[in-house]
Amino acid sequence: MKLMFKSALLFICIGLVSCKDSIPESDLVYLNGYWEIEKVELPDGDKKEYKVNESIDFIQLKSRNGIRKKVYPQIDGRYLVNDVQEQFIVTDSAGTWLLRYETRYGTWSEKILAIDSSFLEISGAEGAIYFYKRPQPFSVK
Repeated sequence: MKLMFKSALLFICIGLVSCKDSIPESDLVYLNGYWEIEKVELPDGDKKEYKVNESIDFIQLKSRNGIRKKVYPQIDGRYLVNDVQEQFIVTDSAGTWLLRYETRYGTWSEKILAIDSSFLEISGAEGAIYFYKRPQPFSVK
């Protein structure tokens, strides 16, 4: 009886530890807008902090189809843009959301680890984890 109780307790503990909160599909709307990279955690444990960014990412998602492009903040608060953009689709893979890119240069996926209105965490194919925040308007003050 004790062995059965311990086995059940162990099973429950493993289940609780291995469970990760899934991201509801309704939260994908938060992808829309401007995102500034804050830091990157590399697979070897190194971290790179970004204090100032020359470019930020603009993401636009309609249904499960999206675009991502680099934009360049200007002193007057506007963004300098060009026609270069990457198209992606959002897919659900075993309870996690993937951004799947396909360009003439290659095909890759990124996994959304966490998202809300002000924070985005993405894991790249090479194992790096990218942390984004909403950019603050530029001020000369």
